[in-house]
Amino acid sequence: MPYGTDVRAKDDVLLHWTAVAAHRRVGTYWHLLPEAAQARKAIWDSVNSHTGRRRIDEAFPPELREVTRENEMFIRFRSGSTWQLVGSDNYDSLVGSPPIGVVFSEAALADPNAWGYIRPILLENNGWAVFISTPRGRNHLATMYEAAKDDPDWFAEILPATETGVFTTKALEVERREMAREYGPDDGENRYLQEYMCSFQAGIPGSYYGRLMDDAEAEGRLCRVPHEPRLPVHLSYDLGIGDATAIWFFQLVGAETRAIRYLENSGVGIDWYVRELDKFPYKYGEHVLPHDAEVRELGTGKSRLEVMNSLGILRTTIIPAQRIEDGINAVRQTLPGVWFDRDNCARGIDALRSYRRNWDEKRKTFLDRPYHDWSSHSADSFRYWSLSGVRNASAPKPIKYPDYGFVKILLTVGSLLAAAGSFFSC
Repeated sequence: MPYGTDVRAKDDVLLHWTAVAAHRRVGTYWHLLPEAAQARKAIWDSVNSHTGRRRIDEAFPPELREVTRENEMFIRFRSGSTWQLVGSDNYDSLVGSPPIGVVFSEAALADPNAWGYIRPILLENNGWAVFISTPRGRNHLATMYEAAKDDPDWFAEILPATETGVFTTKALEVERREMAREYGPDDGENRYLQEYMCSFQAGIPGSYYGRLMDDAEAEGRLCRVPHEPRLPVHLSYDLGIGDATAIWFFQLVGAETRAIRYLENSGVGIDWYVRELDKFPYKYGEHVLPHDAEVRELGTGKSRLEVMNSLGILRTTIIPAQRIEDGINAVRQTLPGVWFDRDNCARGIDALRSYRRNWDEKRKTFLDRPYHDWSSHSADSFRYWSLSGVRNASAPKPIKYPDYGFVKILLTVGSLLAAAGSFFSC
């Protein structure tokens, strides 16, 4: 679900922590939420109900500030430090001085790539990072916690409500019953275990595939999956324009579907992905593409399918536009037979677990459409694969050569010569 409008105590603590840090060492500090669009409501405009004051005014009193830019949610202190409220969905678009201190709020819902981008910056600047969050299933935050708790260079702690002293046992029992009544027994229990018991085992509310991915882990299907060099590798794409492009790599081995790799990037053209594909020692089979791959772009007058054809990708399957509910059902039927390479598909696995329905806070119900965030690209790519029928095809289909005039003629002549050579060699 989206990050809520209430700022919990953990955010208050880290706002004050950063205020102190900004006056001990001059530099740039960020406070990241999962999405930039949520930051204003969740923190910048949030009012402490106990004092009636904005929380940022309590943490960063006006007397300490030199500049406050409301539209950018930016503060420059008299000490020379700056602080800004940003989103993990646009971490790579920020300009200015690199940060020396970063808070990841609701890190379980953040784009995992944000930490990969910011980590080397903090390492170079001898900076620090803090992650605060409610668990949201066994996703990237659970993996980070498991690694950090045994690493002497990290501090990691889980504080369930039973250990904080904030709530009485009776109050927690009442809350558990109320959440079950409000959200239903299953969803209410998952919410209670996450919000109050800090459980990574509880399912993500509204998750489409969370339970199926848990089944895959329990059955040992999240493991090391070797590449079988004698068999083709099929690719399934979600093609982004101003968004990320996601590619799943599949092999069909008997009755098994093996996901051997996952690739995602943003801000680059199709040519970048083609070059990346050339780096792997794979024999490629079918390229599964969404229906909008055939739409011509206004800037170039070419479709992305035509661009891919010109770069040598010829064997393609176009998925017609279909209801997203049908695609989700297709994924649910596909997942029980899929083996995932745990390391090479890590981001894709996390995304499938995190992909969830949109939540209507006013009506207290899930909507009939997915919530669009960083996990959507992986889920859409997997959905196209599940709809393609490629996994049921026993023989490769003939290549459809692009209609490029003389190029097509040369290819055809080449095919005839090859056939003639085979004839005479007999």
